[in-house]
Amino acid sequence: MTVLTDTTQAAPGDQVQTGQVHTELASLAIQNFRNYDNYRIDISAPKVLLLGANGAGKTNLMEAISLLAPGRGLRRAKSEHLPRLSAGTPDWAVSAKVTSRGETVTLGTGVRADMDGPRRVMRRDGETVSQSEIGRMFSVSWLTPRMDGIFLDSPGARRRFLDRLVIAFDPAHIGRTSRYEKMLRERTTLLAEGRGDPAWLAAIEASLAESAIAVTAARQALISDLNAEAANGWFGFPGVALQLDGRVEGWLADSTALDAEDRFIAEARTRREAGDAGLDGPHASDMSASNSQTGAAANLASTGQQKALLIAVVLAHARLQARRLKRPPVLLLDDVVAHLDMSRRGALFDAVDAVGGQTWFSGTDEDDFTGLEAQPVRLHAEDGVARIISPEDDQ
Repeated sequence: MTVLTDTTQAAPGDQVQTGQVHTELASLAIQNFRNYDNYRIDISAPKVLLLGANGAGKTNLMEAISLLAPGRGLRRAKSEHLPRLSAGTPDWAVSAKVTSRGETVTLGTGVRADMDGPRRVMRRDGETVSQSEIGRMFSVSWLTPRMDGIFLDSPGARRRFLDRLVIAFDPAHIGRTSRYEKMLRERTTLLAEGRGDPAWLAAIEASLAESAIAVTAARQALISDLNAEAANGWFGFPGVALQLDGRVEGWLADSTALDAEDRFIAEARTRREAGDAGLDGPHASDMSASNSQTGAAANLASTGQQKALLIAVVLAHARLQARRLKRPPVLLLDDVVAHLDMSRRGALFDAVDAVGGQTWFSGTDEDDFTGLEAQPVRLHAEDGVARIISPEDDQ
């Protein structure tokens, strides 16, 4: 356990006291995934440290874990891009023994060659289940180097980040956002081709309105909860204030959900009848962030300050899960520590201790993790194939 300096010392009450049952991976098996052939890891610690050179397969291993939870994983890759290139087959599989709420289950995901196309399936103890069902008992949160510029990235990237946070509490959010996007595409296509029946378009717009308000309300509710959780900072990481801006958000601020639906439908009809196929909705919203203690906007902050704010959001989200759901997520922190100073590293190690649950770190230099008590997993890639180095190999 690391010892914090005075500048990052947390108050005694900062330990998350929830009576939660930890969710942990007891083992992980990978077959024909990315640069892995067929490997299994047994896990015996609440913290795991993946060590290896760049290209050794550390991020691929974390991606495999992320795919056990609802969503498209930390790279948002299509299923057909996941099998090992040299294998010559679309098959790939990831499975894990997961302990949660006092029971151990086997979660699995992957694609088989005999399936109708590269459609990924989710399984629990061998039975095919929906992503929502998995989400009710298992969640994963992550930080990767690609996310460092999230506050400077596109509005779409920030919406996807926010939606992933919402899904941890409301797995059905996946279905609502998918339905909204599908209906939006259908409306746009019909109008572009000039073959939309007014009655049919009106029905689509009514369904769009219902989904738009539900998606926006779920996002706003989580942002409100995160702002309350993250306002004062934690373990030396700054306080964060998030804000969601958009037309539907404005309607919900001064009217009921039903009134907002009516306004959505009326505006969609007016624009359509005027020959305008455009539409305002949750697909056009944007999330911004600022330091709640200084008011400084995240998109104007230094690279280091932006990273600290992002870590603060992810930690607040994990704490909220621990309190609300009585189970913190599995945290995947890919190459996060290398870009933090020694004080912030120690603060991060202690913060994940306080959250509870299982955390996976990755890095190239073991010295960056001095003071971290974790199970080491050493990785090496040769001829494009990753392998896990056993303790005997190190001797």
